Amino acid sequence: MPEGKMADINFKEVTIIVGVVAACYWNSLFCGFVFDDVSAILDNKDLHPSTPLKTLFQNDFWGTPMSEERSHKSYRPLTVLTFRLNYLLSELKPMSYHLLNTVFHAIVSVIFLKVCKLFLDKRSSVIAALLFAVHPIHTEAVTGVVGRAELLSSVFFLAAFLSYTKSKGPDNSIAWTPIALTVLLVAVATLCKEQGITVVGICCVYEVFVAQGYTLPLLCTAAGQFLRGKGSIPFSMLQTLIKLIVLMFSTLLLVVIRVQVIQSQLPVFTRFDNPAAVSPTPTRQLTFNYLLPVNAWLLLNPSELCCDWTMGTIPLIESFLDIRNLATFAFFSFLGALGIFSLRYPGDSSKTVLMALCLMALPFIPASNLFFPVGFVVAERVLYVPSMGFCILVAHGWQKISNKSVLKKLSWICLSMVILTHALKTLHRNWDWESEYTLFMSALKVNKNNAKLWNNVGHALENEKNFERALKYFLQATYVQPDDIGAHMNVGRTYKNLNRTREAEESYMLAKSLMPQIIPGKKYATRIAPNHLNVYINLANLIRANESRLEEADQLYRQAISMRPDFKQAYISRGELLLKMNKPLKAKEAYLKALELDRNNADLWYNLAIVYIELKEPNEALKNFNRALELNPKHKLALFNSAILMQESGEVKLRPEARKRLLSYINEEPQDANGYFNLGMLAMDDKKDSEAEAWMKKAIKLQADFRSALFNLALLYSQTAKELKALPILEELLRYYPDHTKGLILKGDILMNQKKDIPGAKKCFEKILEMDPSNVQGKHNLCVVYFEERDLLKAERCLVETLALAPHEEYIQRHLSIVRDKISSSGILEQPVSQVDKTSGITEERDEIPSEHVKEIRSESSPAQIIKTNDRKNSKSNKQSTENADREAPHKTAKDIKEIEKKRVAALKRLEEIERILNGE
Repeated sequence: MPEGKMADINFKEVTIIVGVVAACYWNSLFCGFVFDDVSAILDNKDLHPSTPLKTLFQNDFWGTPMSEERSHKSYRPLTVLTFRLNYLLSELKPMSYHLLNTVFHAIVSVIFLKVCKLFLDKRSSVIAALLFAVHPIHTEAVTGVVGRAELLSSVFFLAAFLSYTKSKGPDNSIAWTPIALTVLLVAVATLCKEQGITVVGICCVYEVFVAQGYTLPLLCTAAGQFLRGKGSIPFSMLQTLIKLIVLMFSTLLLVVIRVQVIQSQLPVFTRFDNPAAVSPTPTRQLTFNYLLPVNAWLLLNPSELCCDWTMGTIPLIESFLDIRNLATFAFFSFLGALGIFSLRYPGDSSKTVLMALCLMALPFIPASNLFFPVGFVVAERVLYVPSMGFCILVAHGWQKISNKSVLKKLSWICLSMVILTHALKTLHRNWDWESEYTLFMSALKVNKNNAKLWNNVGHALENEKNFERALKYFLQATYVQPDDIGAHMNVGRTYKNLNRTREAEESYMLAKSLMPQIIPGKKYATRIAPNHLNVYINLANLIRANESRLEEADQLYRQAISMRPDFKQAYISRGELLLKMNKPLKAKEAYLKALELDRNNADLWYNLAIVYIELKEPNEALKNFNRALELNPKHKLALFNSAILMQESGEVKLRPEARKRLLSYINEEPQDANGYFNLGMLAMDDKKDSEAEAWMKKAIKLQADFRSALFNLALLYSQTAKELKALPILEELLRYYPDHTKGLILKGDILMNQKKDIPGAKKCFEKILEMDPSNVQGKHNLCVVYFEERDLLKAERCLVETLALAPHEEYIQRHLSIVRDKISSSGILEQPVSQVDKTSGITEERDEIPSEHVKEIRSESSPAQIIKTNDRKNSKSNKQSTENADREAPHKTAKDIKEIEKKRVAALKRLEEIERILNGE
């Protein structure tokens, strides 16, 4: 066996390996996030810089707290840390993620070359490394971003093994530093992916059969003599035992820590994930054993690759007479023959075969289903490390064949063909991972009996809003697997998206009928997949659109909670429904219960704040908004609505913080006109007219028909003596909203006072009265028009009618007295008022009515009050809904009221001036 320098690698070899990896995986850089990447990357808040680093060590690979029962229990914090690094560099741009995966694969390939040189000659080592670098089975681990767990774990896995190979010192002594480093690297590998711990088994086999050179017969002989008392244990064997004990003790410690991390709970899998796991004997054993030759065949012939082998991909073996059992028998026979050869006979060849078998078998044990069930049937990515042993075995076999002169040329031709075809297959397979649609369509070419694949193609089309085509795939999934609850849920959701509510309800009811029957007091958490409980949520969300079925919807939410008391989404949805039912106190209870399950969820604190708004407790609402922003400083809805709450409070000291939050909001949502509008309203409150004008114009630029922004900009112009600039704004407002009463009043006011366009003003006020004959402002202003037209009798009648509508308004009584005095002093009733009498005094008084800073402080479509959080990984992203809120009612702060009073005093002074003018005639 090669020793010392033979284990070194040179620059040329590294260049060849890295170049081949780059040639095979360059196109993976153009792939997106697909399949499990969505949950691990796009939906995982642990990647965000705002999430504390310690959270990575408290959550599983998918960002779910390990303490929760729904957790997948896959603890890989160091892998998630590298995702976080990618996010820091490029946020959610997939290219950097794929690039780093490719780099890691190249690193693994180079380290593997170094490992190969421990057991193969230089040429065969390079061939094994090349086979590993190009093998198509690796596309899932390399091109799929979540496969980074395999890549990272493999780096430390191989490094730990290489470190252990240096633990044999001179004169067979123990070198403790390499052993300590090995233990450390094993722990790191395990924190990248669970299978990293299996390298300890490989180190043990290496120590006994390679480093010490024992064979199985020799060990049996030594053990027999010791047990019969005919001999003592050799010193070298004692040292070996010490090393093995240290390794095993370290492994046991890591296992104990790992069990503590998962809190002694295995993840919950359903029969759809792994049908054989819930099958009776002997079906379970026959099927699981058959999966071993299936995996071996994928290594030998990776022509048909599939991203998902769950559900009905591999039918269960229910009888000993199933012909597939022959494949299982042949596989174990071949494996047994190789094992006997490697353990029985000394020599480099047997040691190479033994280490190859160990690399194939031991890392595969956690995924084999033989000792505990896993959440899949076959997964190509878990063959990443086992393929190393396969490549060593192939390279070793090729070495034996090529040494024979007759077969030398043929062996080179065959080897070249294998490497070339594998490289081309890898290059082609990468394109399958370009998008979810291409990935799942490629999988359907291999297997049409997997309902999950039909569902996933439907999801991909659903994301593109192609609901009609998506429905066909979802329906096909229900035909392939009639009892698949998720498929019927997908059909229901798609019908809902197509506004076919009757069919949607039927599909949800069918899915619900497949759920276990509810027994009071019985907990179903271990029997039901959390995402299947969404059938209650989806059905309740559908029927609650009917006001008469709100209680029925609430009952569904309560059913979901009774089946799984830790089902956070049920509490959230129920809280929203209870608000709709005008039961804010019960809604508060629901959200508080959800917060008991997850106090670090910013959306929940936000929802609770909305409840406090409904309860008329703005201070408590603001506290909860602030709590949401502590957890997520970029929480857009919390930023917006808390700023509005501060603005509405009328407290001047809160305005700077409100402005700061609105500025943060528009930074997050630069295309939302509401943010700019409310900044404009704040500026108006602070009398910053030019700033208010700029914000209003930005809002209108983004949303040309923004009613509130248009009116308030016109109002701003009228208050700052820029009435003529207000007119085109009002024209635009009335073009979109011809029945806008305040806009008509303001336009009429400007036309009369600034443009002297009495007929134009008259049209405005007459239109108001057509819409609302009891409108006092419009009626009074029309009376003023009659006065301006010198029709005193008509003005008098008009003012009498107006006074009847508002008998307590003193200014109407005064104006009526003025008109009557004018009629009395005129002598001739029909005599027109002289030009000298034409004064804007009355219109100035009238102008105060619509100009009392009546502000529309809410946007036309404000952000939603309630956020619905979705805890599921497999369901596609749920968008946050929005509700329209157009509040025409005036919002008067204490400062506004003071301003109004000042204007009324000024109006009274002008009225006295009018009276003096009239009396002078």
